[in-house]
Amino acid sequence: MNDDIWGAARGALDRIAADRARRETIVSIASPEEAAAFRALAAPGAGRAIAEVVGDAERIFAHRVRMDHPRFYGFIPSPASPLSLVGELLASGYNAHAGSWMQSSGPAAIEQGLIAWLAERAGLPDSAGGLFVSGGSMANLTGLMLARDRMLPPEERHRGVAYVSTQTHSSVAKGLRVLGFLPEQIRKVAVDAERRLDIAALGEAIATDRAAGRAPFAVVASCGTTNTGSIDDLHAIADLAARERLWLHVDGAYGASVVLSGRHRALVDGLARADSLSWDAHKWLFQTYCCGMVLVRDRRHLLESFATSAEYLQDAAAGDETPNFWDYGVELTRPARAMKLWFTLQVMGERAVGEAIDHGFMLAETLAEALGERPHWRIVSPAQLGIVTFRYEPPGYDGSELDALNTAIARRMIDDNVAAPLTTRLDDAVVLRACTISPDATADDIRAMVAELDTRAQAIAAAIRA
Repeated sequence: MNDDIWGAARGALDRIAADRARRETIVSIASPEEAAAFRALAAPGAGRAIAEVVGDAERIFAHRVRMDHPRFYGFIPSPASPLSLVGELLASGYNAHAGSWMQSSGPAAIEQGLIAWLAERAGLPDSAGGLFVSGGSMANLTGLMLARDRMLPPEERHRGVAYVSTQTHSSVAKGLRVLGFLPEQIRKVAVDAERRLDIAALGEAIATDRAAGRAPFAVVASCGTTNTGSIDDLHAIADLAARERLWLHVDGAYGASVVLSGRHRALVDGLARADSLSWDAHKWLFQTYCCGMVLVRDRRHLLESFATSAEYLQDAAAGDETPNFWDYGVELTRPARAMKLWFTLQVMGERAVGEAIDHGFMLAETLAEALGERPHWRIVSPAQLGIVTFRYEPPGYDGSELDALNTAIARRMIDDNVAAPLTTRLDDAVVLRACTISPDATADDIRAMVAELDTRAQAIAAAIRA
């Protein structure tokens, strides 16, 4: 039986590799009939042959958005390196329990060392620490819990106020709600013309809340917003946070990876001022999903918020040099997530990873340039951090017609399986958006995509007026 299992696993890996090489349908959503069949298939019955079940798995996974496809530009893509898959296979195969030093001292040492290296690259001091988590949502929750515990005595929590911008990722507000804060304790601050948190408006909001008897305790800055890739003025926010005695959490889930860039590192210099920082390796460090990190300026704060004790854990007691990561975060049982990023970095090397990040910048700049060469295309937000937003605006169409036109353009590109730029809303208008971070995409691919966009845009616009 074991030989059959390992043989099936090897065969499945071969087919996954072939699937990645073919790069067929970019977006495939199961029909109602297919979804019903899959739901019926979910319940176990009598045992079946492994090859038959693997075949079913292939049919199930065929219905997905290929987030790693070089022509998928929606959301924040996940162009995962095959090296990350190998690293994840190693971690899963050895099945280490990465909660305690006793259970996983080898992987724990790698996690500890990799966190220290990432913190150093971000400019954080030697006191910094952190851990690997599932992603930005859990990283933001962890940082915000430290902010609450460090800045608000329990009896003051009902008066606490945290500040975000209108462009802050939704996981931040969700994390604050999980921590017990009410919607009125989450203050949304306006952004400036560059869609960065408005410093003057932030100062005014803090002053207003203090005058009303509230207790401002944290501000969340964005290092790479999902909509436009904008980076808040981290130094200015840090200065204000220091004056106002606020915890500074930076959501760097997307943009923090730029610290490894050779050409663009200066854009994220202010990360060194953060009290806590979220960072996703499954975005711009080319890892498979569920590989995020939270870094904090003082690792002792993690222990103060999360460390617990129980009789059945007494044999796994550890110290600062031999950490139990279950004392650093929410999870007790946790996989050795750090190993796949470690594997990728060891094989590629830091320089190659930085060059892959720089490649994403180049692709976005190429996209903006190519759009600028064609009539009626307006760049809504410039190429920044590998993201461009843009809108087709031929003359003679009103705002609602242009919204419908741009929505239809995105839909047609997906239906024709040409590429997948998706839409978002900026300035109360539908715009097209592309996040161009795939190392496998080329400048020629981008220019060809723009030509296809323009052809379809003209045809759809003509049909609306026909």
